[in-house]
Amino acid sequence: METDPKTKNYRKDENRIANLNDMQYEVTQACGTEPPFENEFWNNKRQGIYVDVVSGEPLFASVDKFDSGTGWPSFTRPLEKTNIVEKSDTHHGMIRTEVRSRNADSHLGHVFNDGPGATGLRYCVNSAALRFIPKERLVEEGYGEYTKLWEIKS
Repeated sequence: METDPKTKNYRKDENRIANLNDMQYEVTQACGTEPPFENEFWNNKRQGIYVDVVSGEPLFASVDKFDSGTGWPSFTRPLEKTNIVEKSDTHHGMIRTEVRSRNADSHLGHVFNDGPGATGLRYCVNSAALRFIPKERLVEEGYGEYTKLWEIKS
């Protein structure tokens, strides 16, 4: 039976946090940053969605992913805007906008105003904060409503 991800109870899951690897924990719980070009999804070209590694809340889709040349996965917009929280970040002598997941409060990365297309945004996200769900597994994993992203409009 397919479940609607919008009605799921996404929350910070202590069991999932306990099972994070060192890099996932450092990024999501301690606002760390993984190395560029040495992370799981920077060059992923498969179709699917990216969800929060802690809560499973839908965050980004491959249809909005682009190669920013930075070595991190970059997206022009979130899949579900309500699942993203933006916060001012003045660390490291810079003024940036941090992006976090709403329900798990996981640090994801930052958003910049130098992206392509209509949004002009670049959500620069750490792979370690994400779990990728391939298009062919969306229904099986309870994210079936997102298969519409690849439907051909006639």
